[in-house]
Amino acid sequence: MPDEELLKKIEEFKKKKQSLLLGGGEEKIAKQHSQGKLTARERINLLVDSGTFEEIDLFVKHRSTYFELDKKEFPYDGVVTGFGEIDGKKVAIFSQDFTVQGGSLGEMHAKKIMKLQDLAMKYGIPIIGINDSGGARIQEAVDALYGYGGIFFRNTMASGVIPQITIIAGPCAGGAVYSPAITDFVIMVDKTSQMFITGPQVVKAVTGEDIDKESLGGAKIHNSKSGVAHLLALNDEEAMELTRKLISYLPSNNMDPAPVIDYNKNYNLSEEINEIISSDPKKSYDVKDIINRVFDPNSFFEIHPHFAKNIVVGFARMQGRSVGIIANQPKILAGSLDIDASDKAARFIRFCDAFNIPIITFVDTPGYLPGINQEHGGIIRHGAKLLYAYSEATVPLITIILRKAYGGAYIAMGSQHLGADFVFAWPTAEIAVMGPEGAANIIFAKEIEKSQNPEETRKERIQEYKERFANPYEAASRGYIEDVIEPIQTRNKIIASLSIAYSKVEARPSKKHGNIPL
Repeated sequence: MPDEELLKKIEEFKKKKQSLLLGGGEEKIAKQHSQGKLTARERINLLVDSGTFEEIDLFVKHRSTYFELDKKEFPYDGVVTGFGEIDGKKVAIFSQDFTVQGGSLGEMHAKKIMKLQDLAMKYGIPIIGINDSGGARIQEAVDALYGYGGIFFRNTMASGVIPQITIIAGPCAGGAVYSPAITDFVIMVDKTSQMFITGPQVVKAVTGEDIDKESLGGAKIHNSKSGVAHLLALNDEEAMELTRKLISYLPSNNMDPAPVIDYNKNYNLSEEINEIISSDPKKSYDVKDIINRVFDPNSFFEIHPHFAKNIVVGFARMQGRSVGIIANQPKILAGSLDIDASDKAARFIRFCDAFNIPIITFVDTPGYLPGINQEHGGIIRHGAKLLYAYSEATVPLITIILRKAYGGAYIAMGSQHLGADFVFAWPTAEIAVMGPEGAANIIFAKEIEKSQNPEETRKERIQEYKERFANPYEAASRGYIEDVIEPIQTRNKIIASLSIAYSKVEARPSKKHGNIPL
């Protein structure tokens, strides 16, 4: 005979669970959809492999009694937490549910996230946060602030240990913005997501400036101007797809190797790579044309594509293995290094170094960008971050000098002097303290001034400097580069260098931590 009491309890459980799974209810779900947004659970289902999500803490309740909160129920306290798989790789996920009290963060909401962070660290797996929240639950007062502080602390402890990815799929305001800022990658959904410390109303009240939410902290602003966001998605579906792609390049933690995938073993560079760079150093080109040819076909995944476009960073694969790429972009500001480019590259280098991903650098830069705004904005301090990031990196570092490599920027862009393992130069490389024109004007200033034909003398001295210094051979003669190579050899040289450097072990002085010039 069946146990009637047991069957009754099971039925009660099913009804309770079914009610909870509806979140804020069908009306609020419909409103979420009408705004072009998916629900918290729909996002998770798109993100992970089908049928792999295992939820935890579904029955968690808030326990606040202020402002009659004890009379209200918030299913799973407005955040879905659990574990799933992306292409078979285990990940931890939390997804804020805007249909439940606006996804607001209170004590138990935060405790669920903190618990998941602790478990992700314990299991050594990436954590992905999907933010869609009105901010702190004001009614819970300091308990909400406790929650944010606990999350920030765990973000910091996890930094460099497990990959942390944030998807901004709705509002993210006030203190809530600092958790995404600490994580490794931020993906924002266009039109439906915003991030700001204070909203338009507060900005207007305090400064008198009139601005809307999208212009203040929309996805395009943070992808192109502030650099807070790394990737821009057109909708929730694309955000989940970008996250799946990003995860495919990353190890689960700082002790695991990055995944290796199958690759075309017959792929080789063609002669067309010789036609990308002009012999005229003033003619620009797109460095991504080189990147896309050198690495495994269709493997380049650019990070921060809309921010500081004068430098290109991203992941690619070489013989199926993940590598990080840093490359000057000559078609933007001639590839000069400025404040934003230095910050962008330095942070990416430090991520790759933390997770044992080799770094391949392509150099073509005339130097640091001159200008009053750059100097007053702290180009010295920001530019030093790039030097610091390369110098502290212990992963394999391979550098290819394509054309210009002048002055401090030559040093900063992964030179042998900062610890690069292998540095190669194309025959078009110009490695010097500065460009031929500027150098000739300084070195031969008196001679040019006294000449009966100053312009002709100037041209002669520029040509003399070019022949003497504007080439890769002077640096090669000093052993500052390992070899001068044909462009068509680039892929094979990188492969050979990586095969040697993969076993690299490099100690650093014992210290608590360095003091990077932030």
